[in-house]
Amino acid sequence: MKINLEQIKNFIPHRDPFLFVDSCEITEIGNKGIGYKSFNNSEYFFKGHFPDMPIVPGVILIEALAQTAGIIVSHSFESTKNKSVLFMSVSKAKFRKPVLPNDEISFHVNCLNKVKSVYKFNGEAFNSENVKVCESEFTAM
Repeated sequence: MKINLEQIKNFIPHRDPFLFVDSCEITEIGNKGIGYKSFNNSEYFFKGHFPDMPIVPGVILIEALAQTAGIIVSHSFESTKNKSVLFMSVSKAKFRKPVLPNDEISFHVNCLNKVKSVYKFNGEAFNSENVKVCESEFTAM
């Protein structure tokens, strides 16, 4: 199931300039999916990170993984009204390759387990050449 940007706004509260998923493909509702983002050269953070060698900050990549997870989980709620998925922790984060202006990144997220309202995820991000650029485990509720 493919979800576009306007539909994403029904599932998570993030808005520009802090919405880092352009579209999302849910492969297993509540458990698995892929978010997509094209980081164009006019992104606000490139001006300061870094002026002579712009790269996407690692925390933005982790945030995009978490937003993808939020979309996947929120889609499983009967009603998303007054419900949000909130980031709790991050572990095992590794940054493998820099993400540059105009790179298209896919954020692959998989739910490892769920205990009550706490979800644990594994996420990996890949560039358009299918090279892993980062990975992490994280929890949300």
